[in-house]
Amino acid sequence: MNLHRFCFDQLPVSSWRNGGGETREITSQPPGETLFDWRVSIATIAQDGPFSAFNGIDRIITLLEGDGVHLYSPGQIDHRLQRIGEPFAFSGDCPLEAKLLGGSSHDFNIMTRRGEHSAQVQPMVTTTELAPQHAGVLYILRGEWQLPDGSLLTPRQGCWWLPGDGPQQLTVQKNGSLVLCAKIMACKDNGVQR
Repeated sequence: MNLHRFCFDQLPVSSWRNGGGETREITSQPPGETLFDWRVSIATIAQDGPFSAFNGIDRIITLLEGDGVHLYSPGQIDHRLQRIGEPFAFSGDCPLEAKLLGGSSHDFNIMTRRGEHSAQVQPMVTTTELAPQHAGVLYILRGEWQLPDGSLLTPRQGCWWLPGDGPQQLTVQKNGSLVLCAKIMACKDNGVQR
């Protein structure tokens, strides 16, 4: 098991060019490459404005904190991201406008290169069996969770791993706990998961 632990407050921060927010990158694979295969980050949306388009990229966004955001693209997407822990998948090819539904919003983002990788994000409230053969990310929203080595993760903490290096299980330690579990899978040339 080779886990890369992180804490929200210690992630590197990049301000958006349009001034509408900032991104805290958790990981981008392969490291240092502009054309990533997959990328995981937490965005802070501070004002209304456009989302950057990422051609050939599939995206999953999940509200972590805040009142949420209305994502809109005429004739394509009209979605209110308002429920904490509920993922929403969309094509990065689609140009989107984002309108805050109150104050600023923190959002968990996974981007995968279409045809190369795909992702699934699920909120979990009970002890969870994981798929260590795939890359993955955990992010704690509420409560306390224990990894197989006995270490604990609490809100705004998480970990990520590459294929074959992940934990087998995540054990809930307190009632009312909530964790986001993301699985990132490589695709074969014919689009079938490996």
